Amino acid sequence: MQVEHTPIAGVTLVKPRVWRDARGYFVETWQKTRYADIGIDLPFVQDNQSLSGKDTLRGMHFQKHHPQGKLVFCPVGRVFDVACDIRRDSPTYGQCFGVELNEDNLWQLWIAPGLAHGFCVLSDKAIFQYKCTDFYHPGDEGGFAWNDPFFKIDWPIKDPILSEKDENAPFWER
Repeated sequence: MQVEHTPIAGVTLVKPRVWRDARGYFVETWQKTRYADIGIDLPFVQDNQSLSGKDTLRGMHFQKHHPQGKLVFCPVGRVFDVACDIRRDSPTYGQCFGVELNEDNLWQLWIAPGLAHGFCVLSDKAIFQYKCTDFYHPGDEGGFAWNDPFFKIDWPIKDPILSEKDENAPFWER
């Protein structure tokens, strides 16, 4: 696998090796020792999967007191995935990193605990998978508006389909 460190500490792009032939492909999506060797060594406790239609935007989300590290990828369809640094003591506070994850590249994005995360769907539908380092705590949810001017995320869609929660998300309190 290839590993690319992004400008944000704690956000790593993982490009696993994919074996393809006439039958399809095989890819190893996680292996404890290899991922620990690249700094992804927190225990995963929960896996999540979502199915979304074109122009759906989910984000920007985080947990306040039980931050989750997430190893995410898109095995079906295409998404634009974003991580934003909301750690006030970080030298990259306020910066975001976005990348297309899709069924052709099978890349993964590691988003360390303490960062906000979101994605939008570029294909007709997409399946998105998350490996999480902490459990989901409904009362601990945090989030900010997808179009918050502080973060200046350059989304590739202009009129997203949002949940009620995301539609009513506040701007980030600086």
